[in-house]
Amino acid sequence: MAEIEPTWVPDRTTIEKTKIAAFMKRHGVTDLAGLLHRADADPQWYWRALLDFFDIRFATPYSEVLDLSRGNAWPHWCVGGTTNIVLNCLDRHRDTRTWSKPAIVFEGEDGNVITWTYAELDAEVSRLAGCLVSRGIKRGDAIGLFMPMIPEAAAAFLAIVKIGAVVVPLFSGFGPDPIATRLNDAKAVAVVTADIGWRRGKPLPMLATLEQALTNVPTVHSVVVLPRDATPPALSKRQVRWPTADSHVPAARTEIVDAEAPAMLMYTSGTTGMPKGTIHTHCGVLAKNALDMGLCIDLGEDDRLLWMSDMGWIVGPKVVMSATLLGATMILVEGTPDFPHEARLLQVAAKHRATIMGIVPTMVRKMMQHDPSIRKYCNLPDLRATISIGEPWTPDAWRWFFDNVCRGKVPILNYAGGTECGGAILISSFLQKLRPCAFGHPVPGCGADIVDRNGCSLPPGEMGELVMRRPSIGLTRGLWRAPERYLDEYWNVIPGVWVQGDLASRDAEGLWYLHGRSDDTIKISGKRTGPAEIETTLLSTGLLADCAIVGLPDPVNGMALAAVCVPLTQGGDASALASLLSDAVSAGFGQPYRPKEFIFVRELPKTRNSKTMRRVIRSALTGQQFGDLSSLANPASIEQIQAARVSPNKKESQSSTTV
Repeated sequence: MAEIEPTWVPDRTTIEKTKIAAFMKRHGVTDLAGLLHRADADPQWYWRALLDFFDIRFATPYSEVLDLSRGNAWPHWCVGGTTNIVLNCLDRHRDTRTWSKPAIVFEGEDGNVITWTYAELDAEVSRLAGCLVSRGIKRGDAIGLFMPMIPEAAAAFLAIVKIGAVVVPLFSGFGPDPIATRLNDAKAVAVVTADIGWRRGKPLPMLATLEQALTNVPTVHSVVVLPRDATPPALSKRQVRWPTADSHVPAARTEIVDAEAPAMLMYTSGTTGMPKGTIHTHCGVLAKNALDMGLCIDLGEDDRLLWMSDMGWIVGPKVVMSATLLGATMILVEGTPDFPHEARLLQVAAKHRATIMGIVPTMVRKMMQHDPSIRKYCNLPDLRATISIGEPWTPDAWRWFFDNVCRGKVPILNYAGGTECGGAILISSFLQKLRPCAFGHPVPGCGADIVDRNGCSLPPGEMGELVMRRPSIGLTRGLWRAPERYLDEYWNVIPGVWVQGDLASRDAEGLWYLHGRSDDTIKISGKRTGPAEIETTLLSTGLLADCAIVGLPDPVNGMALAAVCVPLTQGGDASALASLLSDAVSAGFGQPYRPKEFIFVRELPKTRNSKTMRRVIRSALTGQQFGDLSSLANPASIEQIQAARVSPNKKESQSSTTV
């Protein structure tokens, strides 16, 4: 990649307008390399400077920003300080010009638009907080949040943390079992929900699904229900209707809590066993959102942020907190980015004048399938940055998006991290030139590095484990009721460093690249290869809409490749297609990488945020246990893989061909 000329290069005017440039100027730092070095070398200075720059407010000032007396795995942040997320995200804007500006612009699947000012959002938050207090809910109690991405979901999130309770976000598409698993593990006492949600023109029976789950959750005594259906359901004894302006519910005050008090318990799927409960504190999520979205992405009060998500993915809460912390406007959208038509995301962005828009590469590849008809929706004059998250890019998708949607002018700011990190480890900013698929730099202050299995740093050009040598303020404070699992999964894999589980490399000029999950690593002829590299070669043939490469046990070579592919055109000759694809891989990587098996299906197993679940594909092909499947968006895809594989002589699209 280092041989490719930069595709986007910032000009001096653009750089000078950014928050990160102002931050460096304030502290006498001359360039990005200097900032990264000083942040890692002097964390006490750096984290204090960050909190001060973004005016993170404390009711009681902290005495020490970082205490590492228990080691890197168990840092204590903002020692002695007290605060609240709502103190910083809503209360700070009272009696300022921000109070009357839009906090939320919402568009439903039917095109209905709702706008709330900061004052109106605060009123909703305060009423709901008062309702929760009236039900006997107190600080430290866990409360489930099971709602579609509507304005009330943002209000519910803020209302729960306002009273010092702990919010437990749940995917709006969950069935009863994953809901019950998480609420039981959290020992939740209440849930805030809606009676229905909308997805692809169909109502989702959210309240009915929740009530089915609650038959197995004895700790929940209260359910707050937002009525959306034309015929609202009758409420049971433990249910209460969402409070309105005429409900006469006393508004609750903002509870001041310890800076390290848990604010959010966010579950992320494990490869095996129970989902992992990551713990995020008031000071932690405030500082991490200021760092990622304010310092690096440059979100500010003049921005309108469109990042389609769900409250059950870390991006949902991130949108709510970062937009309100920084005084921006969030554009919320219910449903999917490609319904009722494939250009819905772009149409909403243009209509509501989005300045910063989130995207995932899978979504871009779907757009490309409708090229050139989708290009008429690519006129986004207000757009100044896009954020990419979820999975590595392929060069053709990156260039298509940059040329058509970004008009060759707007940067694609790649963003990689995880729920456990509270956000990014690698990120792009307006400071650095960008090449296709590249990340600009590590997030300052986390000591990011690329290492071998012994923890030794690797030189540019070599692929290894992405790690952090320093604790970041956004990291989970352990795993909920599982401290040993936390150490085993993150800090003990390579002793002394945090292992994220991603493969990465960097080039000679300091740009970073991701190559997929490290547990998806393929070792052929003694060389470790990330699946994304081979998948890029397959997709570049123009014959596939999507694909996944996994390594399978081989009695002769130790490991052989299997390619699970979604053909661009369904119904063709599977044997001929497999031959063309096999030759492409062999030409690009050599004969040892020629896949042993091609399996053609209509869709790959995906998470609800569009990540390909390669471990599920591997389990489907080897017969191993699947582990936690609660984040799987399309369970039928597993049956497709298994059915296709046992029919090696079929000629239609869903067939398996041994090469």
